[in-house]
Amino acid sequence: MTPHNFSSVISGAIILGYLVIALFFVRFWRQTHVRLFVWFAIAFALLAVERVMLVAAPPVWMHQPQFYCTRLVAFLLIAWAILDENRQKH
Repeated sequence: MTPHNFSSVISGAIILGYLVIALFFVRFWRQTHVRLFVWFAIAFALLAVERVMLVAAPPVWMHQPQFYCTRLVAFLLIAWAILDENRQKH
């Protein structure tokens, strides 16, 4: 197995993991209707999209800002969800 193929397999596993986590959060949201779970589901789906972009992009594009910005937006959504949830409890 070449290094590129191995990284594609690992990336596929990570994408699958992100999507499974997103689906769990959707299920939790449907059960509880807590907004925190919706934001987490969106963030993990966005992380999966970012990983798909990394796999599909040529290796010379790996260090382009759009990949890092996508990840940054996902982490900011997680931070916003936590802040929003804590603000509602006061």
